[in-house]
Parts: sequence; C-alpha cells; structure tokens
Amino acid sequence: MAISPDHERRKTGKSGVTNDLADRIASAKRDRNVKASQAAARTSGSSTNVGRAVRLGSEFIAAILVGTGIGFVLDQVLGTQPWIMLVMLLVGFAAGILNITRAVGDMNRAAPPPPGSDLGPDADEDDDQ
Repeated sequence: MAISPDHERRKTGKSGVTNDLADRIASAKRDRNVKASQAAARTSGSSTNVGRAVRLGSEFIAAILVGTGIGFVLDQVLGTQPWIMLVMLLVGFAAGILNITRAVGDMNRAAPPPPGSDLGPDADEDDDQ
C-alpha cells in the first residue's frame, strides 16, 4: 500500500503537523472566499435590476407629477381649470417617456452585450438585399 505525501508530512514531527494544518486552513479559507464571491455575484445582479426598475418607475411618475403640479398651479393663477393641468399632464407624460428612453439608452451603453448574442444584421448584409 502506498503512503500518501500528506501522511509522510504528518509523521515528520511537530513542525510538519503545523505546516499541514496551516495548508489545510489556507485551502479552506480560499474555498470559502470563492463560494462567498460567487454568492455575492448572483445576488448583486438581481438587486441591481430591482434598483434599475425602481429608478425608471420613479423618474416616470415624478415627471407626470411635476407636469400636473405645474398645470394645477397655472390653472389656479389663471382661472382656466382644468385645461392647463390636462395639457401639462400630457407634457409630463411625454417627459417621463423621454427620461426612460434616455436612461435605458445609458444603461445599454454601459453594459456590453453578452457573448454570442445576435446584434442584428451587419451593414454589409443590408447591401446584399
């Protein structure tokens, strides 16, 4: 029966046992750190997506509320209830759509496409048709 190198190291005395123990502790720490980083990578992706969704939703709602509020105040001052408020509601809606479009464009530019994804036809493919 062959004797493993670990077994030989354990038989060498107190310093050999200390070295073996230190190696096993270091290996266990490395394994724990790798598992922790993998778990953090999995959870950070979902929380980032939730943060993006909250940001987009709040920007949209804020634009509508600001437009409606400005319209309400102008209606009170000018005595034209509810017409300016309705127009400003639509302007706020359009501003919200514009804000979301800009934010999504920024997010798309910041995140590269996954490897192997279809990015649509190339410029030279359009010329063939």
